[in-house]
Amino acid sequence: MRIAVIGAKGLPAKQGGIEHHCEEIYTRMVEKGHEVDLFARSSYTGSNSLHTYNVGGVRIVSLPCLKAGGMDALLSSALGAMASLGKEYDIIHFHALGPSLFTWLPKFSTNAKIVVTCHGLDWQRAKWNKACSHLIKMGERAAVRFADEIIVVSEELRSYFKKTYNRETTYIPNAASNLGESDPNFAFGTSLGLQQQRYIMFLGRLVPEKCPDLLIKAFQKLQPQGWKLALVGGNSDTTEYSQQLVDLAANNPNIVFTGQLKGAHLAEIIQKAGLFVLPSELEGLPLAMLEAMQEGVPVVASDIPVHKQLISNNRGVLFPVGDLHSCVRSLDWAIHHPQEMAVMASNAQNYVKANFNWDGITDDTLGLYKALLHCETPPPVRERRWSMLTNILARLKVSCV
Repeated sequence: MRIAVIGAKGLPAKQGGIEHHCEEIYTRMVEKGHEVDLFARSSYTGSNSLHTYNVGGVRIVSLPCLKAGGMDALLSSALGAMASLGKEYDIIHFHALGPSLFTWLPKFSTNAKIVVTCHGLDWQRAKWNKACSHLIKMGERAAVRFADEIIVVSEELRSYFKKTYNRETTYIPNAASNLGESDPNFAFGTSLGLQQQRYIMFLGRLVPEKCPDLLIKAFQKLQPQGWKLALVGGNSDTTEYSQQLVDLAANNPNIVFTGQLKGAHLAEIIQKAGLFVLPSELEGLPLAMLEAMQEGVPVVASDIPVHKQLISNNRGVLFPVGDLHSCVRSLDWAIHHPQEMAVMASNAQNYVKANFNWDGITDDTLGLYKALLHCETPPPVRERRWSMLTNILARLKVSCV
């Protein structure tokens, strides 16, 4: 198969669940003999516009973009959608709702099957202003109207599309990356002032919807003796919010901002954490939590539906989302009940190994592609072009309502 990928920032993955997802599944598809082109953003790749290079057999095409909030994603996705028209792709796969705004372009102009993966309801994210949120919501509606198949990464998202649009979707989750070995001497962690098993870890982008501010407040209120808090991650168009977090920490020596980590340093900090905490109010399917669960790290998290899916049934501790006092109590209980938390961590580790792995996810995605291609072949583009043209603007108008 010839596959085009639109919506990812680029490869190799640096930060962001979509990029890690794409690197894991598309390199595997190439190994199975398929051809994959991924249209990326020059702001991410650091390459000149229209530069091409290879990552794990995936051909990366760097496209121009604007470094202005969400406009870089929209421009590069529009250009990617147009670029996909010039080659006979079998599948054109859009990742995320904003880029899906342009699903109608290849739907109108090619015989390729259009697939969208919804990694989360991005229009709800606090970093977007009202105009950007509206455009992303339009992308969601465009996906519903023009995609041949929509993949969702959580059961919550499947319920959302069914309830909101009466649209059936296919549940194919994400999985944790294999972190590999880390330094048994914990040298990097020691350089940060951390002790093995004696720090609470937050891992993710420092954005409002992940609520790292709530965790900082809870840690300062609890002041657990001999423990530190490590916040691992960079910002995502949220520099002002990141500075607010630093100010909130108020130079507390027990609160450590590590910045974005990867490779052996990231593995070391995850694997030696005493607790992993994710207080988010919004998630698609959190890869960071899956990685912690996979490594056997005890988990405490807010009780949003996707977290319930992952750590209910004695796989972790849940607290009401946004509730500071409940967060404090949950952290206190987890710190003082290590044996109970170890049992939960073991249950979570077994659950992840049984239900979330990239080989299975790749096979499921390829199976969906093949099923679409074996459907009845649509009329040639030239025969359906004008009939679709009369409907496109009407459909987009409805989607804006």
